[in-house]
Amino acid sequence: MSKRKGKVISDATAVKSRRVTDAADGTNHQGPSTNSFVTTAHSATGDIGLIESITLKNFMCHHLLGPFQFGPNVNFIVGNNGSGKSAILTALIVGLGGKATVTNRGISLKDFVKTGENTADITIRLRNRGPDAYRTDFYGDCIFIEHRISSDGSRTCKLRSKSGQLISNKKEELTYILDHFNIQLDNPVSILNQEMSKQFLHSKSESEKYKFFMKATLLEQMKQDYIHIKHTKTITRQQVERQEECLKDLKQDFLQRKEIYENLSSFSEMKVALENLKKAMAWCLVREKEQLIQQLREDIEKEENSCKHQHNLQLCQTKVMQVEKKIQHIKSRIDSLRGEQESLKEDSLKLKEQVKVISKAHQEQELVYFRALNKLKQSEKEQNLLQEKAKASLILNSNGETEYRKQQKTLSSLREQLAELENKCSQLNQEIKNKHQALFKGKEERDKLRLEERNIQFSYESKVKRKNQLLASRSNKLKRFGDHVPDLLGSITQAYATGRFLKKPVGPIGACISLKDPTLAVAVECCLRSFMKAFCCDNYKDEAVLQELMSYYYSASNRPQIIVSPFSEKVYNIHGRKACHPEYPSVLDIITATSPVIINCLIDMRGIESVLIIKEKDKARRVMQHNRPPKNCREVFTVEGDQVYANRYYTSDFSMAKYLGGDLETEISMLESDLENHQAQLSRFQLHVTSVTEDIVDMESTLNSAIITLKKRLASVNQVKATITELETAAEEQIDDISSLEEAVQENQQKIKAEKQTVHEAKTELDKHQKMVEDIDCKYSSVRERADQLSEEMEPLKDEQLKLETECARDERNLKILENKLKSHEDTVQAMKSDLAQREEELKEYVSKASKISPERQQVTGSTKSIDTEITRLKKKIKVYESSHGEQEQVVR
Repeated sequence: MSKRKGKVISDATAVKSRRVTDAADGTNHQGPSTNSFVTTAHSATGDIGLIESITLKNFMCHHLLGPFQFGPNVNFIVGNNGSGKSAILTALIVGLGGKATVTNRGISLKDFVKTGENTADITIRLRNRGPDAYRTDFYGDCIFIEHRISSDGSRTCKLRSKSGQLISNKKEELTYILDHFNIQLDNPVSILNQEMSKQFLHSKSESEKYKFFMKATLLEQMKQDYIHIKHTKTITRQQVERQEECLKDLKQDFLQRKEIYENLSSFSEMKVALENLKKAMAWCLVREKEQLIQQLREDIEKEENSCKHQHNLQLCQTKVMQVEKKIQHIKSRIDSLRGEQESLKEDSLKLKEQVKVISKAHQEQELVYFRALNKLKQSEKEQNLLQEKAKASLILNSNGETEYRKQQKTLSSLREQLAELENKCSQLNQEIKNKHQALFKGKEERDKLRLEERNIQFSYESKVKRKNQLLASRSNKLKRFGDHVPDLLGSITQAYATGRFLKKPVGPIGACISLKDPTLAVAVECCLRSFMKAFCCDNYKDEAVLQELMSYYYSASNRPQIIVSPFSEKVYNIHGRKACHPEYPSVLDIITATSPVIINCLIDMRGIESVLIIKEKDKARRVMQHNRPPKNCREVFTVEGDQVYANRYYTSDFSMAKYLGGDLETEISMLESDLENHQAQLSRFQLHVTSVTEDIVDMESTLNSAIITLKKRLASVNQVKATITELETAAEEQIDDISSLEEAVQENQQKIKAEKQTVHEAKTELDKHQKMVEDIDCKYSSVRERADQLSEEMEPLKDEQLKLETECARDERNLKILENKLKSHEDTVQAMKSDLAQREEELKEYVSKASKISPERQQVTGSTKSIDTEITRLKKKIKVYESSHGEQEQVVR
């Protein structure tokens, strides 16, 4: 039902209704035309609900409008377009609590806030005079309605009195005022905007005019209220009939409960027994607490009388003191030995320095002696050679002429032999050079053949892999994009079902698109290339999960591309940046996708809206390069997959579509034909490579034999050259003068005599140094022996000290353990005493509680367990009784 208060509008209040018309050429605020004859004096004293003024701030496009003062009768507002006529009517509707949609000027209230401002304010003053005035004791002669609209669409309403005092800020109060003044915002008779007036004037149907009449007179609302009342009356009658049927069941229930009430005596006995058991249980707990406290007191007394820990601690302290005394004695003995060792160490260092100095002098003298001795030996060898040379010269002097001729003949023959050998070596060098060049060309040809063979082998393996993918895609088209794609999509689906993805990834892109013209498959694949196998993710968290799933199927270098972009349910608006041509479509025009996400992704990553498809090469060149390219067109692809820019042209290496091709069998047969050709080419290349390799082996063996022969010839040449040099030298030596040899022998004898004297003096000095070295070595050895002796004496002392320190450390640990045990024993006794005090407090609480349950102490023989078992049994019995008959108080009620 409507929240408006229905009441009869009398003649006196009819004057209150006002009509505000927003005409097509301007806005008119008009009083009721049927009551325009009422005198001004009467309206000034008795009319209520009249709009006296309105003020607007930051409303729509106006910074400040008003305040506008309205008269009691007909009002006209005139002005140029944009002066604010419609803004006043819209502000009246919104300021009196109307919705934004009623004004036909906006969808939301935030549309009425001036651009750049945070709030808009509307202030309306309503007249409130005469006997029918609304709460004059609060508001007075006029009511101020203040509305503030925020830029986020929210609004606040304040109702103030004539003096400006805030009376209310509730929407319900404003509704009551409008009902009281009979101001109907949604009634076209009261407020007729431009759209409603156009609709009314252009409507020729009687039914439409009747609907307008029904709405204007509130008969339509009364009809809805009547239907609601009639429906409520039917529901009420049905409820009364159901209640009458339930009355019979209530009578039967009464008889059953009466019977249960009569059986309450046994139930009361069980409750009395349960109460007695609870009393016994309380005093039984008290008795057990008393026994526990008595046992605890005995344990405390036993622990306090125990002196074992104190005795053990005293024994351990005595033992530690004795060991420390022994350690102190050993330390003093070691310190004295260490002092003696330090003094020996200083003496040893001094002797060591002396040994170094004397040894160095001895070595220098020894070096002088050996130098003199070697010089003497060298002179003696020279003397022997001079003597032998003199004898040979005497022999050669007699037959020297004959020997010289023989040497000359031998030299001439050796020179001829040398010239022949050098000629053969030059021939061998030229032969080796030619063979090196032939071997280099052979290896170069073999490398080229192997490279071509590897290229064909790689192409053969890729085509075999492609053929296997196509054979597998007969049953599953997804295997065109890789053998692991079906398994990967299964893992993605499973992960999405378990909630690992915020939004399920989409892909591969090539599996999600189809072509309107299948003949353009090669062009589209050349355009998209690697994006055919890419996946789309909504956010980076989903991308991390997808990468983890891909790692099970792909290596890091072979993983499909992942594109991260927020998913959208609508395709981007590309109206201003799409390539348009009257004859040729763009890539965006010829593909269809299963999801707008795919299209948006290709627009972002590849710009498919700016790529045209032109089948013929010539036309593509003419469109892009001969004239100015079409607007927003970045590149063009031909049907063969060639890529055309404004200033360059790239030929495609694709022969057929790999992912979007439709005829599998044709592609498989073409691949089989290519594989046979590749197989034949591989066989030919392998035979050729084998032949070239054999030729290279032969050339290498021939080259090696030639190099060995050259080395032998070079060795012969060197040998002949050496022989020639020896013969030439020997001939020169024969010319020496015998007299000069005799003089050299006499000079050398005198030199040998002087050197012998030098050797004798050096030997004498060397013996002196040797004796000094032996003396200082003897002193140094005695010091070292004493130091070693002291070290040997200190070793057992150190071992004994270490042993005693270990024993002392062990005793100290035992001492600490015993101290801790003693402290723990004292803490235990103290804790037991605290526990005793706590338990005594608990005993007092138990006695207090038991006294409240039963003032007289109960003599209990059984245990708490047996009493608890009996209580549980009785409770179950009572619960069963209550579940079948109900609680006693409920039964009595």
